[in-house]
Amino acid sequence: MSNESPDNGSFTSPAAGIPAWRPPKVSTFKGGSSPQVEKALADVRSKIYPRSVSGFFARWRIVMVFITQLVFYGLPWLNWNGRQAVLFDLAARKFYIFGMVLWPQDVIYLAVLLVISAFALFLFTAVAGRLFCGYACPQTVYTEIFMWVERRIEGDRLARIRLDEQPWSWRKLRLKASKHFIWILIAWWTGSTFIGYFAPIRELGLGLLTLSLGPWQWFWMVFYSFATWGNAGFMREAVCKYMCPYARFQSVMVDDDTFVVTYDNVRGEPRGGRSRRVDHKEAGMGDCVDCTLCVQVCPTGIDIRDGLQYMCIGCGACVDACDQVMEKMDYPKGLIRYTSGHAITEGLVQSQVRKRIFRPRVLLYTALLSLLVIGLAVALVMRTTLRVDVIRDRGTLGREVAGGLIENVYRLQLINTTESPIQVSLSAHGLPELAIATADDGSAFVHMEPASNRLVPVVLRAPADKIQPGLHEIELQVVGHSDDGRETRVLERSSFFVPR
Repeated sequence: MSNESPDNGSFTSPAAGIPAWRPPKVSTFKGGSSPQVEKALADVRSKIYPRSVSGFFARWRIVMVFITQLVFYGLPWLNWNGRQAVLFDLAARKFYIFGMVLWPQDVIYLAVLLVISAFALFLFTAVAGRLFCGYACPQTVYTEIFMWVERRIEGDRLARIRLDEQPWSWRKLRLKASKHFIWILIAWWTGSTFIGYFAPIRELGLGLLTLSLGPWQWFWMVFYSFATWGNAGFMREAVCKYMCPYARFQSVMVDDDTFVVTYDNVRGEPRGGRSRRVDHKEAGMGDCVDCTLCVQVCPTGIDIRDGLQYMCIGCGACVDACDQVMEKMDYPKGLIRYTSGHAITEGLVQSQVRKRIFRPRVLLYTALLSLLVIGLAVALVMRTTLRVDVIRDRGTLGREVAGGLIENVYRLQLINTTESPIQVSLSAHGLPELAIATADDGSAFVHMEPASNRLVPVVLRAPADKIQPGLHEIELQVVGHSDDGRETRVLERSSFFVPR
């Protein structure tokens, strides 16, 4: 039997007489801090040293890191119609998303998008728990990147523990400084790219090289760089365990049919170390050899064998580690696996578990999400490319001018949401001999540049002898003509005031 440390992958021999497994007792300590509180405080203060692991889920995490970062770092550099493809230009109050230009008046689409994101979160959580947290959450992704740099410079788990326990030396200073230097470079690149979504990234890069950025650009770049360095380099699992609100309310969205990382306690208990030559079934032992590798590879430092916990981010690292141990021991894999609570208690196979995914909660979330996505897509496709808002001049409701005419003044807010110029013609209806002219040049035609807005003063006149005093409803018609022959027609209602 081997007596090596669990860190090197071997197992500790059991003591004579293996006790039956029992769940941990809950303390009833009344005075001062209970042992559970003291342990929780110690866990907060202690540093977690996750061990590297390879396997199916580890490879998927690497793939997701590459995909998410390729999108994040590459998207601002894509061009579309001679401009940045994705740009939320706060200064110009325009949001460019490939061929679509959104304005502040389109905030309803943002609201619908947020609702869609919420329902998507509900759906994914009901089906597979915190799967998003384990593979695509920015906190997880950047922690994974920073930990990879740390392992490459300082070594794996035991090497990092020994390095931190050593007194300061030239070697320790060199390793720590090298790690933080690379961390800061990654954080700075990340913060700069994030700002590039809100300011043209090419101009931002030129301003960075020439040190000509504005004060707010410097502030937000430093802020997000510092946040990335602090969250991914220092806080790490604390963000997932203590700061993320998702960890708190996920429990109301999962049930016993949700796919989560689960320890099969029916098969694994009672746990204990043993030799490969021992028939553990005859000895009354479960498949768990109590190697604690599942704890050592966990980025949040939890023991999955204690059951589902809100700190579990569903990354599957413990699954990979346990499968490797089971393979070495010639035991079936899957002691820790993605499955449901009912699969453990009822002994269901994976095909039976998958059939129970489509339960009422999941079907309801899917139906609502589908309706919202289809509705948003239809609304965007049918969205008018010419936006018109009519604003009455409240300083002059109505006045009589030369020629026996009644004059009302309006302001038209015109927005061209396309990326091609349009010629806008204005007309008014609802009163006899109602005439229209813009105050700019006296004509009823306005030229609109691509993706532009314009405030146009408009004067309406009608003969005083043909209309009664009071407030009359009228209709303004705005027709936009693009260079390719497309026509957009917008009708807006307003009122025409005739003084007594």
